Amino acid sequence: MLLSRFPRVRLIDQPTPLEPMPRLTQWLDCGATFWVKRDDCTQAAGGGNKVRKLEYLLGEALSQQADLLITQGAVQSNHVRQTAGAAARLGLGCRAILERRVPDTDRDFEESGNVFLDRLYGVESLRYVAAGTDMTRELAAESEQARRQGRRPYVIPGGGSNRVGALGYVECVFELAAQANARAIPIDWIVHATGSSGTQAGLAAGLAAFGVDAHLLGVSVRQPRAVQVAKVRAEAETVLDYLGCPHAASALDVEVDDAHVDGGYGMAGPATLRAILVAARLEGLLLDPTYTGKAFAGLIARARAGHFPRGAQVVFLHTGGAPGLFAYRQQFEALLGSDVLKPS
Repeated sequence: MLLSRFPRVRLIDQPTPLEPMPRLTQWLDCGATFWVKRDDCTQAAGGGNKVRKLEYLLGEALSQQADLLITQGAVQSNHVRQTAGAAARLGLGCRAILERRVPDTDRDFEESGNVFLDRLYGVESLRYVAAGTDMTRELAAESEQARRQGRRPYVIPGGGSNRVGALGYVECVFELAAQANARAIPIDWIVHATGSSGTQAGLAAGLAAFGVDAHLLGVSVRQPRAVQVAKVRAEAETVLDYLGCPHAASALDVEVDDAHVDGGYGMAGPATLRAILVAARLEGLLLDPTYTGKAFAGLIARARAGHFPRGAQVVFLHTGGAPGLFAYRQQFEALLGSDVLKPS
């Protein structure tokens, strides 16, 4: 009932899997049980968390008769790739502005992975700008230019993170709770990557609105803890107000771990690279260095430190990003032959 009044385009035709991670559970040996919510399997445009957001964002775009999507992100943006793919599926144009946030990159980073897929999906233009550029201003300028050309643009913020996009993760809470109930397990913790804030804000708002008693931990990929907590809380309050239940703001649970920022957005340290290999070799999961690898490193570190009580059921929300792995190929070379599963 909370979500039915909002326009929506169906890009996901079934719930994403909730799967046990028995080999990770055994390897960590901390008394908790670990699961993965496979939002890398959201079908459209190679999968990932932005597809949930795009269902509502594109619902609004079509209700406004838009014929062009304009968005922005970093060079290896998963969001831009998923937006481009969704635009192709719906017969809409797509233009993107890519910010060079990561220093000292090579040709792999500039042209492979998500950037190659952007072009494969047929984006009308990919415009590169320097790190630190005012992206809100760039989006406004691109939109105005499109209007002068006779187009009907719909602007999507970076990460699809606003009160409309966050509705996708309000719904994810309901979906995840239903899956847990079907398996007769409580969800004690949800661990995920937090960046542009929309995913964590939607989850926090959904947990509060539906009264789900689970701890939510966002592992920051860019910002210090205090900055990210304030950003997520403000966005979650906006979402609750949009849903028509501002009273639930008192139940908001926003926790952020900033120990795995690794020097900044898109920069992967040793723990993140090793976490990606651990996920691949224990559970066959493909993570990425920008988001999910950092979140998985945070989950491992918390488990090793005894953060999760014995008997706890911990869900890792896999938000996708595997295409970005190819842009970091050279950073993995020294680790590929190592035994990352051996106790350090």
